[in-house]
Amino acid sequence: MDTQQVIHDLVAFRDDRGWQDFHTLTALSRALGIEASEVEKVFLWKTTDAELSEQDRHDLAFELADVLTYAYYMCEKLGVDPNKIVEAKLAQNQERHWKFEEQ
Repeated sequence: MDTQQVIHDLVAFRDDRGWQDFHTLTALSRALGIEASEVEKVFLWKTTDAELSEQDRHDLAFELADVLTYAYYMCEKLGVDPNKIVEAKLAQNQERHWKFEEQ
């Protein structure tokens, strides 16, 4: 399934429930931030990735799905293709020259 089909399915889900009025960019931005903090919650009290249990990995995947869902809703509202804007941002970042310096 491609990204545009996923967005189409999400919009159909939203519209079927009559949530359009609640899906402003402001509200979606807040929801995205809340879901992003739930990604962080999976890592609470862990110091390495190796400490993630299978349940943690499952929970993390579903929290990422929530983040992507709100990001896709925002892309739909803005009329932008998420893959194109990620590629554009990558191209911009490739022109930057960050340097890692060991401490």
